[in-house]
Amino acid sequence: MGSTLYWYYVPYREDYNLALKELREKEFEAGRYNPAILFPEFPPKAKTASPGKQHASIFDALDEAAEEGTRSILDLDTVSTVDDYGVARLLSDQDLQLYFNTNKPTRRDIDNSYNFFESIERGKGHCIIVYKNNQPNELYFVGYSFD
Repeated sequence: MGSTLYWYYVPYREDYNLALKELREKEFEAGRYNPAILFPEFPPKAKTASPGKQHASIFDALDEAAEEGTRSILDLDTVSTVDDYGVARLLSDQDLQLYFNTNKPTRRDIDNSYNFFESIERGKGHCIIVYKNNQPNELYFVGYSFD
């Protein structure tokens, strides 16, 4: 089997790790993760299936998902500039220029560029600040499941 791409837009917060934590909790509570839903739909929308959490904790869901991963944001547990498993890596200005031709990408820039997906390894992800009117407006979390 191959890894699964997942992505989310959330309102901008200066505390990226808090934004990630809140997103993880929201998706866990909704049950939008493997094994509660084998292949969650992305991006989540108002009508996306939400069976409710099926595990006592995110840790239990990760444990049951094992090497497949949850195919969701639950697979990422921190935001950092370091590239590592379970990390949503903040892209450098150099990376942003390479992928979006700007260091302040808009939602349109992100939605129209797919070449940065190739830079994401299984079990890893990115966190990108999304700009509107030259100001931070959203955070974009994207990653690949482990398998």
